[in-house]
Amino acid sequence: MNLREHRNFRLHSRFDVESASLNYFVINANLFEQPIKEVQMMWLVLSLLAAVSFGLRGILYHAASQRRLNRSLMLCGVFCTGAVLSLAGILAYNQVWSTAALTGMMMGLFSYGANACMFKGFAVGKPSLIAILTALPPVVVVVLAYLLWGETLSAGQLLSFIVIVGGILLVRYSNDLTLGNLQGAGWGLLATLFFGFNDVTAKLSTLLGADTFPTLFFMFITGTTAFGLTWLVERRQASVMLRAAATAGGLQSQAASAEAAAAEQRGRIRWTPRNTFLAGLVVGLTNITGMVFILSAFETGITSLVSAVIALNVLIILLYTRIYLREKFTPLELTGMATAFIGIVMLRLF
Repeated sequence: MNLREHRNFRLHSRFDVESASLNYFVINANLFEQPIKEVQMMWLVLSLLAAVSFGLRGILYHAASQRRLNRSLMLCGVFCTGAVLSLAGILAYNQVWSTAALTGMMMGLFSYGANACMFKGFAVGKPSLIAILTALPPVVVVVLAYLLWGETLSAGQLLSFIVIVGGILLVRYSNDLTLGNLQGAGWGLLATLFFGFNDVTAKLSTLLGADTFPTLFFMFITGTTAFGLTWLVERRQASVMLRAAATAGGLQSQAASAEAAAAEQRGRIRWTPRNTFLAGLVVGLTNITGMVFILSAFETGITSLVSAVIALNVLIILLYTRIYLREKFTPLELTGMATAFIGIVMLRLF
């Protein structure tokens, strides 16, 4: 082999080695590309699990609403379960207490405010209107996430977001809703804002690097305190009103009130304060499960999309009403469910 042939041989050998190395890295990149995409889409799985958890919570709330029990005391039990289990999670996983975890206190106050406004709206306004308004927190979230952190959606993600929210609104729409029938709209809008603030604050806790269970502990202990104090105030007000009515009406009114109270107590024997609180403890298992999934989803997911997927919990409640309560779906509800499902598929594609 002469010198020229030797040089050509070395050049081709070097080229072959570099080509082989390049092919190796390309092949390995392709091998790892799919798992990376799967990890990036894990937020969608976690969001759907949160939606299922909150759907189950909604079913239990519906069952509780058919009983004569105090909602504030029950919600106090719901949040108490979360506080206890969050504390257990901190000890089990050796998570760190930090100032960032104090964002959980804001989450607790927003959750309390949202529930209080929602119940007030149902009491003074049309349930159909309140149902629609409380389906709009994802819209609040997408605006706040853009203003606070500059989060934007791609064209495909924005279309998926619109499709999902549109499907939810179709599900919750009622034919008895008219422009002249907007009682309780203010309370419904306040509930929507508070629910949206709660989601944004949950995202904030992940951005600040707060551990999950310390954040949830502060959230649940704040909610427990707020709902517990509300129950005590309601109980005191009811006692004062009963005494005032008895005093104003004289002995006959006192006897009638005593008889009515005894009859009410016989009808509510199963739902004493103790039993109501215990029922809340059971419901709280679904609540904390959903919150753990939410915070995990917010760690990697886009805030507005996570919020939109979680709002699909209404579909779980609809399935419950169809299977257990034997209620038939309206064409509008079926259209809304199909639309929301299409939105989820679009999220997976985009």
